Amino acid sequence: MNDEDSKVDESLILRVKRMIISEPDSRDSLIELLDEKRWKSVLEKHEQRMLKGVLQVSQQQVREVMVPRSQMVVLEREAPMEELLQAIVKSGHSRFPVIGEDRDEVVGILLAKDVLRFFVESPGETLDVTGFLRSATFIPESKRLDTLLQEFRSGRNHMAIVVDEYGGTSGLLTIEDVLEEIVGEIDDEHDPQEAEHIQEQGSHWNVMALTRIDEFNEYFSADLDDDDYETVGGLVMREFGRLPRRGESVRRGGFEFKVAQADRRRIHRLEVTRTEVAETSE
Repeated sequence: MNDEDSKVDESLILRVKRMIISEPDSRDSLIELLDEKRWKSVLEKHEQRMLKGVLQVSQQQVREVMVPRSQMVVLEREAPMEELLQAIVKSGHSRFPVIGEDRDEVVGILLAKDVLRFFVESPGETLDVTGFLRSATFIPESKRLDTLLQEFRSGRNHMAIVVDEYGGTSGLLTIEDVLEEIVGEIDDEHDPQEAEHIQEQGSHWNVMALTRIDEFNEYFSADLDDDDYETVGGLVMREFGRLPRRGESVRRGGFEFKVAQADRRRIHRLEVTRTEVAETSE
């Protein structure tokens, strides 16, 4: 046997070995491998989700997860002090883009802690926002999330303004937004809370997308599969194979799931109707 034949045999052996042990040969195949049920005895669901999140975040771009321009909470540089304070308190955010004439003119970032310190140290004085502005970081829509996360970690600024190819403001992104792509939703005391995940509304139910499937099954005496996803929203997204738009619906397990509220990043609320009676009579 010559050297060339030996190399061919060695290559064949390696390919067969990969097939036997299911060795991933790409990032996508590794993500698919993590979805296999055989890992249930080794990894918890949240651990699988985090591992997949780490792999996926390196392929995502800022435009996929940013807070859109229309949903940005901004402060106007020339707004009265009372109006600024109301916006800060109502939102509960810690950082705010400050704008000039419009949202395309971001003049800096205001930190809520700086405002609080001013009123503690200078009671009765008028707040001049321009004296507390910090430099804004501007990034393109195409920037990769893993690169941005490294920049967030190395710098002191945890918010970036996203701009389009013409220099206009497209949205914003914070370090929390990037981390949520890895670990899942991060709730805090300022996030809106629903009294109940499932609320009956006459002929249908309002169901929060983050409702756990086992909670949904218990409420409706249903048997939806929870092997691959923990939440109803995740299950619905799997059925669509993409992020659905508001008004779109899908049927599964005797129920119709209609998207009642969603944005460019995730489903928030679903309208759920029982279909098993109608399906039986057809």
